[in-house]
Amino acid sequence: MTVSTPDTNLASRYPNAAVDCGGARIRAHCHHLATVVTIRGAIDAVNIDRITEYTRRFILANSPVVLDLSGVTSFAAVGISLLYVLDEDCGAAELEWTLIPSHAVTERLRGHGDEAMFPMARSVPHALRHFADEITTRRELLLALIRKTA
Repeated sequence: MTVSTPDTNLASRYPNAAVDCGGARIRAHCHHLATVVTIRGAIDAVNIDRITEYTRRFILANSPVVLDLSGVTSFAAVGISLLYVLDEDCGAAELEWTLIPSHAVTERLRGHGDEAMFPMARSVPHALRHFADEITTRRELLLALIRKTA
């Protein structure tokens, strides 16, 4: 069961609780394949700094990131900065990341010509499947190398 509340004290007692960021709700969940950060609601000039700051906390060593914006109902132009920050931070940490856009996010990216700038998937399960497939491929390559040297 997931608890959603704007009370930040409750969020500290329940690690998977949603955090309210002025019209947007953020929830993070660490899967064995990736850290999934889900944002729902509106992303605008009023809450973008808080959303960006909170989202950056979930860029963890050795854990790809899935940014699930499928529940974002309004995505102001300033929201694109969140994607660039995440892209830069993940690149610096040598982590892969994937964006799950809502219709509002897709339209904003298309309008700014940024649609092809970020790795995207249709859903969280598709993104996690991609990361699982990459792990399998790396394991197969590693096994082939080990067999050659043995």
